Amino acid sequence: MIDLLKLLIKSAIIDNVVFIQYLAICPFIGMTSETDKAFGMGVATSFVILLATAVTWPVYNLVMVPLHLEFLQTLMFILVIASLVQLVEFFLKKSIPSLYKSMGVYLALITTNCAVLGVTINCISKDFNYGQSLVYALGSALGFLLSMVIMSGVRSRLKIAKVPQAFQGTPILYIAAGLLSLSFLGFKGLIN
Repeated sequence: MIDLLKLLIKSAIIDNVVFIQYLAICPFIGMTSETDKAFGMGVATSFVILLATAVTWPVYNLVMVPLHLEFLQTLMFILVIASLVQLVEFFLKKSIPSLYKSMGVYLALITTNCAVLGVTINCISKDFNYGQSLVYALGSALGFLLSMVIMSGVRSRLKIAKVPQAFQGTPILYIAAGLLSLSFLGFKGLIN
């Protein structure tokens, strides 16, 4: 139990998918202008990360390994993730149309969100069992959601800050992201 809690904290904060692994930078910059959008995107992506891990681990270990098809891992995982994103898109369109409309093209881009693919591949490459994979995916999903909400808060403060003209717009976002990343590096080594 303690090991799973350590894995959850480590995957959420210490090995944060955005700030430490530098995955999912596109939605991190593109969807954090408003906290509601950032939270919605974070929840939708988190759901896909969990669902993708729950599906890809058994597909890999129970189908691909026995058939010696490990070399098709990335292709198979992308197909599974794309299918799951379509399901999430249909669900949001029917049940939460306002969130569906606010996400626009970014919802479909969850398919190509490298955080989703990265988490599923990490579960295999780190040789996690099914339970560990789900805990790692949950932690990574929470870490992604945390990074989205933190960045939306930073961006709301940047809107009212006096930023030098040379740094206005995208440059200050990357500077803020870099500073946030440095702050998360402070957690390195906290849990082995």
